[in-house]
Amino acid sequence: MQKMAHNQFRRGKHIYGFIGLTLLFVFLFYATDIYSQEKDWRNIENAVAIIPDEGYCDQPYSVINSKGEWVVVLTTGAGREGQPGQHVVSTISKDKGKTWSPLIDIEPATGPEASWITPLIIPSGRIYVFYTYNSENRREVLNSSGVPIKRVDTFGKMMMKYSDDGGYSWSEKHYEVPARNFEIDDKNIYKGKIQFFWSVALPIVHENAVYFPLSKVGNFGEGFMESGSGAILKSSNILFEKDPEKIEWETLPDGNKGLLPPQGQVADEHNIVSLSDGSLYCVYRTNQGHNAQVYSRDNGHTWTTPEWASYSPGGKLMKQPRCFNKIYKFSNGKYAMFFHNNSSRNYSSHPLGNRNPTWLAGGIEKDGYIYWSQPEVFLYDMDYFNGISYPDWIEDNGEYYFTETQKTIARIHKIPAEYLEMLWNQALNKEMTKEGLALELEGESCEQGSEFTMPGIGNLYKGDGFSLEFKLKTGNLKKDQLLLDTRREKTEGYQNAAKYIGNGLKISILKSGALEFLMDDGRTPLIWSTAPGVIIPKAVNHIVINVDAKSKMLTFVINGDLWDGGERPFGYARFNPFMWDVNGDPKVRFSSEFKGNIELFRVYNRFLYTSESIANYRSGQ
Repeated sequence: MQKMAHNQFRRGKHIYGFIGLTLLFVFLFYATDIYSQEKDWRNIENAVAIIPDEGYCDQPYSVINSKGEWVVVLTTGAGREGQPGQHVVSTISKDKGKTWSPLIDIEPATGPEASWITPLIIPSGRIYVFYTYNSENRREVLNSSGVPIKRVDTFGKMMMKYSDDGGYSWSEKHYEVPARNFEIDDKNIYKGKIQFFWSVALPIVHENAVYFPLSKVGNFGEGFMESGSGAILKSSNILFEKDPEKIEWETLPDGNKGLLPPQGQVADEHNIVSLSDGSLYCVYRTNQGHNAQVYSRDNGHTWTTPEWASYSPGGKLMKQPRCFNKIYKFSNGKYAMFFHNNSSRNYSSHPLGNRNPTWLAGGIEKDGYIYWSQPEVFLYDMDYFNGISYPDWIEDNGEYYFTETQKTIARIHKIPAEYLEMLWNQALNKEMTKEGLALELEGESCEQGSEFTMPGIGNLYKGDGFSLEFKLKTGNLKKDQLLLDTRREKTEGYQNAAKYIGNGLKISILKSGALEFLMDDGRTPLIWSTAPGVIIPKAVNHIVINVDAKSKMLTFVINGDLWDGGERPFGYARFNPFMWDVNGDPKVRFSSEFKGNIELFRVYNRFLYTSESIANYRSGQ
């Protein structure tokens, strides 16, 4: 938009007006961001540390060395992703990210491309790193149509180096980690003589062995990687063998197919965790709008039939675009899944992006499966297009930290333990939330036509969120039915005290069984609705409308379930960051159009977390 304006006004005195307007816009945008986000740890700008890099930066993964220092390894380079000079480095912090050592080359920028590094620390304190290495220093590779492409960072050999001094220096020699061919390799344009692959996964220790996933690529072409399959590299002696030449590797699973998608051809970025019963769990991305999952009960030799990842066995499916979904097992035996909670089918196909905000689900192991909580909004960027991905976790003396990258900047965030505990305890919590409760009406006070005073719900622009909660019994849904309309009927007042016609909220249940919500500040209204059939006719329905004004997110939790969009890719809406005041008339009435009974109505002067909304639902069961 600014470029178009510049072209239009570049001549004469008009350029000065444009520059002034541009500076005003920039000031207002960042003033908004600072004013409303400064206390929210989820805002990506509120990181506790910035990881050094050379320009491009990816996969900032970490271990804590034997001295208690943070060792971060990453792929970096002076150019953009995939350009010459891309290589792998380490950097060390002795003070939890406040200061960092200069970057330490693991492979130099002057050598062949070295990319997608991931670390492993073993009991002796030795740190191994694994990375994709353009071992033949090829300057081009053929795509599936036989056309040369210049990007050369996702094929070659898997290489390994090690450090015996806590990451300050690295072995002169690199050692090949062999991976046997699968069918997907043998069918590539080079008939398997060149392997296409990369890895975004951390190696894990399981049953006294190391398991390290990698993702094989069929050919390069549409979507860069046209098809994929997963492999697991297993070493049974790396934990105790001192001579890297003697480390043994086998490629799992058995056979030559690998870990494939339930449908389609894309299976990327496999990562695994272990379960206490000896099982392994693997999750990976596809281009079908869902992530895939498999379990192994025999140490990776065979796996269950690939299926779409679900929150519980046979339960609701997760949504995920072709983006990394990180799973992690904490020292307490519980899990977290980082993902994006939408079913768009590409890397970032929407002008507003699909990797921002991020979402987090907590996992609990039960009967040989991982049961995932419904997710909460996690890290977000107020520049909606900027994605957030390729993260790692750091556990340090009971504190939780989280690394991530936006490709040109990598950060570390401190994550409150209470946030993770809320996710892990979600399935058990039945306590109604009282914090922030500004209004609670029940019984006769909720009858159609009953007047009440609507409490103030703050200013969205300033980060003041709110939540509305209904428990109601619907009648028939033969026509659209208004529940509540707080919009102002006239303009009153002057200066800062002015209140404008139309400002307020409107909540309706449509004859299709959809919930519809409108909030209007007079300039940037948002209307959002569920799919048909979400509200059940002639039944008790519980509805929570959450307006998170810090992340600028609107979500619905209906009958204890975070609405995910159904067949639509997005269940949440991200509203205009400049949306101002949606306070309506203070004196309002429940609509007489509603052909049912409102049993309960609550207003909170802050947004409720998904977990709190679910607990409120359970408290009334």
